[in-house]
Amino acid sequence: MSDRTEDFDFHLPESLIAQEPARPRESARLLDVPEHGAFHDRHVSDLPSLLRQGDLLVANDTAVIRAQLHALRGEARIGITLDRILPDTSWHVLVRNARRLRVGDTLTFTGSPHTADVLAREEGGGAILRFSAQGAAFDAFLKDVGALALPPYIHRPNGPTTQDDTDYATIFAEHKGAVAAPTAGLHFTPSLLQAVDATGAERCTLTLHVGAGTFLPVRENDISKHHMHAERGIITQQTADRINAARRAGGRIIAVGTTSLRLLESAADENGHVHAFDQETSIFIRPGYKFRAVDLLMTNFHLPRSTLFMLVSAFAGTERMRAAYNHAVTSGYRFYSYGDACLLRCANPIDAHRRTHQNTVPLSGEAGASS
Repeated sequence: MSDRTEDFDFHLPESLIAQEPARPRESARLLDVPEHGAFHDRHVSDLPSLLRQGDLLVANDTAVIRAQLHALRGEARIGITLDRILPDTSWHVLVRNARRLRVGDTLTFTGSPHTADVLAREEGGGAILRFSAQGAAFDAFLKDVGALALPPYIHRPNGPTTQDDTDYATIFAEHKGAVAAPTAGLHFTPSLLQAVDATGAERCTLTLHVGAGTFLPVRENDISKHHMHAERGIITQQTADRINAARRAGGRIIAVGTTSLRLLESAADENGHVHAFDQETSIFIRPGYKFRAVDLLMTNFHLPRSTLFMLVSAFAGTERMRAAYNHAVTSGYRFYSYGDACLLRCANPIDAHRRTHQNTVPLSGEAGASS
């Protein structure tokens, strides 16, 4: 087990970084990674053939907001990326040129009557702002002056396009609040969901509002020192009950994306029982972690040295993922947000007997976030 960021590096030719999604979406490639043996080159449209009756797909229904803003402090331009809304309706944000900000400043936005007051500054470029617009007025404000915060590896010299507005949204999107899309969900279409339903597998959703921290690199070479940004997650009691019932009945829990997996693991107790959850999580999953709630993971291909490559290495095994990513590179798979996907099996679960049988008695209270 490695604690060094450099051990999660790999070479990726820039030509393999997808600049737009496959069309149609389910035509994207799917690398099927069993626990042992040969990899299988498939397409996302083949996913239903890999499901069983009683399986439960769990997807993230967060919806992306236009989180990239350009503000003015006098004549100074300030770049702002919304991160997450706080309980008092102020916003935690990441700021470029943060040294130009002072607590008490009021920021303005070209073309809008709305303003933002600086409530606090943080080391490393974070800040807390209170916008003059709230609720529906804030949604309209973002539509007028905001832009999608596309990942930096998607090259848009003139900014995100109207096509990105469609491409960077999942079919599950319902609850606004994400800075970045839960990209595994981008592959799903109505026809694919119909095919999934026809297998006897079931579906449900949870909500994890992906924050701006997802774009930040791991700067520490000792990964145990890396600080994960908090993100707001919600699992309703009804959804938790469905997940636990599926597990008791022998179904597999299949997380659609690392965001779904991180929230499920945040809400699961030591016996794998998933509880209702409505709070922030900063869980950091890296090799050595024992998975409690998830059996399979469908996810895109992630950046070298990233916390998400560490997560999939924890899930399927570090050497297994090195081999899978090497296969993906040599086979020309497309990487990152608009790229292809893989289907992984959990190689590091908690004891199977405990996870299957000792979670039949609900525990009181909500599970807290891990870190």
